[in-house]
Amino acid sequence: MSEHDGNQLGEEKSPYLRQHKDNPVHWRPWGTDALAEAKRTGKPVLLSVGYAACHWCHVMAHESFEDPITAAVMNDLFVNIKVDREERPDVDSIYMNALHLIGEQGGWPLTMFLTPDAEPFWGGTYFPKEQRYGRPAFIDVLRTVSHTFHEAPDKVRTNADALKARLQPSHPKGEVVSLTDVTLENWTRRFLQAVDPTTGGIRGAPKFPQTQFFSLLWRAGLRYGVESLREAVDLTLTHICQGGIYDHVGGGFARYSVDEQWLVPHFEKMLYDNALLVDLMTEVWRETKSPLYARRIEETIGWLLREMVTDGGGFAASLDADSEGVEGKFYVWDFDELQEVLGPNDINFFADIYQTTTPGNFEGKNIPNRLSTVALRDEATETRLTGMLTKLFDRRSLRVRPGFDDKVLADWNGLMIGALANAATAFDRPEWLAAAEAAFDFVLMRMSLATRLIHSYREGPGNAPATASDYANMIRAALVLANATNNPEYVEQACAWTHVLDTHYWAQGLGGYYLAADDTDDILVRPLNGNDDATPNANTTMVSNLVALSSWTGTVTYTDRADETMEAFGPAITANPVGHAGLLYAALDLLAPALIVLMVPEGGDPTAMREALRDVSLPNVVVDEVWADETLPSNSPASDKTVIDGKTTAYVCIGPQCSLPVTDADKLVETIKAAREVTVT
Repeated sequence: MSEHDGNQLGEEKSPYLRQHKDNPVHWRPWGTDALAEAKRTGKPVLLSVGYAACHWCHVMAHESFEDPITAAVMNDLFVNIKVDREERPDVDSIYMNALHLIGEQGGWPLTMFLTPDAEPFWGGTYFPKEQRYGRPAFIDVLRTVSHTFHEAPDKVRTNADALKARLQPSHPKGEVVSLTDVTLENWTRRFLQAVDPTTGGIRGAPKFPQTQFFSLLWRAGLRYGVESLREAVDLTLTHICQGGIYDHVGGGFARYSVDEQWLVPHFEKMLYDNALLVDLMTEVWRETKSPLYARRIEETIGWLLREMVTDGGGFAASLDADSEGVEGKFYVWDFDELQEVLGPNDINFFADIYQTTTPGNFEGKNIPNRLSTVALRDEATETRLTGMLTKLFDRRSLRVRPGFDDKVLADWNGLMIGALANAATAFDRPEWLAAAEAAFDFVLMRMSLATRLIHSYREGPGNAPATASDYANMIRAALVLANATNNPEYVEQACAWTHVLDTHYWAQGLGGYYLAADDTDDILVRPLNGNDDATPNANTTMVSNLVALSSWTGTVTYTDRADETMEAFGPAITANPVGHAGLLYAALDLLAPALIVLMVPEGGDPTAMREALRDVSLPNVVVDEVWADETLPSNSPASDKTVIDGKTTAYVCIGPQCSLPVTDADKLVETIKAAREVTVT
């Protein structure tokens, strides 16, 4: 075996790459060395992208990558590169986009074939070992692609050139619809047609939480006074909370449901899904005071703090769908086991409410759910059920646990820090705020080199450069913490990270932020788009961040940059409004920046006013306490406001207009609700 042969994943930090370190495939990690090997040998590259919690990634690994015969063909014909999509989202983004461009549906594992210059020319997702599911056998694919690469180089070159040209960052040309209140109210009303009127979510299956889409509906429902928009969000969250997509025994949400009813999940639990759902539920709870949402938020954060906190306080990435090689085995129940644990007095009571039966509701097993009656029962019944769930949790704890991906990702941590801090203020849970601050410090202290962030941490900082999403989500986390603590250092850090983004990620001449920095030297192109994905697009998040920073600092150039970003994506938004729901949400921040100033006299106390804010939803509001010896920026809409009658005085500013002074906490809620709503004519 030469120095160029063998599996080279043994020293990698990624749990996903480590899962493949004993494969007979001669895997290499992504990088210039692997591409140099392809050039040296003249072989094409087989790029395989997945993640640790991915069920079908495991299936393909067991069928093909652990098979010596398949591995021998791979090693003979290709230079094989394995990528953790969570560790290198920029690489994943490029080649997933390429797959879409050749007309294939996306998903993981992603299997792409590249030239030695990293140019994609063909690909797919999961390929079975033997021909089935309407898909060719993997070995046949390998031989066909290799033959084409060597015997039809002109065809390969044509494909590679065409794909590379279409992958180059650009913005589409075309009509731009002005994002006024009239437009946004009209569009969001029309978006309701996509919502399942029975169980919520987007119609059809599979069903993903689509939190950006439903956050837009919630926000528009508040601003335009459209109750049906808010009801669609409530319907969706209620069924998610009571479906099998929620882990009723241990807390936390799975990634999506394979059916229309939210019953059968793809069982992996991702940090980002749980962050986004907690954040949206918290906003809705402020208005509805739904005991169901309060319970699910508390249980999900309980799961987070119990199972997902790494040494030092950062939050881990995910829990696997599989255990003992079987998807969902950790989470499903045989009816006999339920009966054994709960006993004859409780089993029928539990089975009726959680829809568990002898034949089961999933492949002969049971996924506990409460979809038959989504409303909570009386307090005594819920207390009794909690006792039963505790018994089931204790029994389940004896099972073989799913795989745990304990790498800390800056972007996903930013999402959870913001959600946790938001929930901490809404529910007055200082221990949640402390956990959010600890995770923020983890990223700041352990995942930074000078002023630059690092994307991933596990057993020390990773090699992957930070993406724009890392900065955008951590900036938002800093701003939510600034609201919660009134600590100006969080605003200062947000400004510093924004400067890094503007320096290294801004698409000069195009507008918007590239996903990758200008000094990321191992990728084919720098992705640039504003599309919604499972997590918020960095451009979406940054528009809202920039608006908030302008309110905090009085620096109008932040708003100018937000305007430039929205303008850059204008034609894309017009062509596909639903696919840019996140940017439409951010457009509401540009239309109506929300600022609440609490002017506190010497010896005053803002506590009552802050407590009142728990009872009203005003997403992305800046809450700025101004004490007797402090001043606001001169261009703040509240710059000339004063304390009234020696009491803590609130001013609610939406855009350039501020309310009359408010010194009564109950009156503050009424004032916010009146100020946030507009009448569209």
